[in-house]
Amino acid sequence: MDRRTFLKTSAALGAAGLAAPRLATPALAQGAKVLRFVPQSNLANFDPVWGTQYVVRNAGAMVWDMLYGVDANLKPQRQMVGSEDMTPDGLTWTFRLRPGLKFHDGEPVLAKDVVASLNRWMARDPIGGMIKAIQVELVAVDDNTFRWRLTKPFPKLLFALGKTNVPGAFIMPERIAKTDPFTQITEYIGSGPMRFMAKEWVPGARAAFETFKDYKPRDEPASWLAGGKRMLLDRVEWIIMPDAATASAALQNGEVDWWENPIPDLVPLLRKDANIKVDIADPLGNVGSFRMNHLHPPFDNPKIRQAVLVGMNQEDYMRAIVGDDEALWKPLPGFFTPGTELYSEAGGAQVGKGDIKAAQKMLKDAGYKGEKVVCIVAQDQPITKAQGDITADLLKQIGFNVDFVATDWGTVGTRRASKAPPSQGGWNMFHTWHAGADAINPAGYPAVRANGDKAWFGWPSVPAVEAGISEWFDAPDLASEKAAIDKTNAAALDGVVYAPTGFFLGYQAWRSNVSGVVKGPLPFIWGVSKT
Repeated sequence: MDRRTFLKTSAALGAAGLAAPRLATPALAQGAKVLRFVPQSNLANFDPVWGTQYVVRNAGAMVWDMLYGVDANLKPQRQMVGSEDMTPDGLTWTFRLRPGLKFHDGEPVLAKDVVASLNRWMARDPIGGMIKAIQVELVAVDDNTFRWRLTKPFPKLLFALGKTNVPGAFIMPERIAKTDPFTQITEYIGSGPMRFMAKEWVPGARAAFETFKDYKPRDEPASWLAGGKRMLLDRVEWIIMPDAATASAALQNGEVDWWENPIPDLVPLLRKDANIKVDIADPLGNVGSFRMNHLHPPFDNPKIRQAVLVGMNQEDYMRAIVGDDEALWKPLPGFFTPGTELYSEAGGAQVGKGDIKAAQKMLKDAGYKGEKVVCIVAQDQPITKAQGDITADLLKQIGFNVDFVATDWGTVGTRRASKAPPSQGGWNMFHTWHAGADAINPAGYPAVRANGDKAWFGWPSVPAVEAGISEWFDAPDLASEKAAIDKTNAAALDGVVYAPTGFFLGYQAWRSNVSGVVKGPLPFIWGVSKT
């Protein structure tokens, strides 16, 4: 029996009565509305600034609010900010907070909290680091006002503060925000529409969130991270179900209400159930990623990284992720989201064509010495597992000495931050993916940066990439932006900042008694109701 037949059979059996047992819910007021949600993976840690896992960002968006929020048109809108002023030279910004903002402990949100939160965020976020590099001062003027002075204009400032990608500029109390940016926080007092129930958190099993009654949503309609985040639920429970068949069965039985990322193999079965709705999660899709460590052999050699890029067949990766539906994927000879105005294929003629013989020759000519390639691959995340299975075979075919480490997504999230040699607990490669909403331009896309120690995991150093990105930030018009992105794309492929495995769409599924589910790069809980 093959994998897909097994999954469908297991899910069908589960629907007949073998779903996971219902987890007990703490006593709530009569008639309380509780939504049970199956997230993409385990919430192994909960610091939305310390790390860059989407699952942490998704939880963080419920708990912490932001100064601005990107809407469905990818435009930043005021969120916690009530008004802002910029001097004519673009060097000084003055921001005033909306009145009545509170943290979950009842304390008011003050400008000093914002300053501390932004300082911690800038220490971890690539675009935040760019702002920090041109900062003269970031100070609280009074309890409700803060001022940011720069040495040069930064037109993308508001986008940076409201972007969907990780780390997000979430606002925390000053005492928590003063935590070392490279140490995880241990207190979870938020500023957003839901409170994190830390005492109920069982990593690997569940997490719970309850509506914060003193949260004051904006008057505007909600749109992604912008507008009025109105909670129509009393409680949201995250139920961790890494096994797809179990999650499918639980959704069919009504044990859970919403499954963030059902695998395509089970979608036909779910669609047959009149009580379940299935749709594309985000039309902007996702970019698959084969991420290499540029610090240690063998991938410190660009010629060896290029051998991987030439040898990989993107179709193999995409079919492993989405199955046989060709409408769900397309080749991606670059890094930016297809269908958006900055999409580029510059330098990508030979990417992802699966030329094993050419890759073998390139590896030999590059002087590969047989070093182990430590591949850390999360098995509890369908996207990473599917890619990892293809990679294990690919690298062996090319001629690499593969050390395949099957682990979980939480461990990958911790281990990939290590710069230690692979033999001492480090790594050579891991798989991930990047939301298309994050890959529309370099401003919200840390994975494409190549500024060495300040870059994302793998720490690539490719000056030509950084030069192209700088040109994009300074570009006066769209034509100039496109020219800069073409330079960036070509340079990033030449230096193999990472190897794109293709572009793909994913599904989400929910019970028909749940309404308000929208398409986007993360599950937006506000506006969702359950009858």
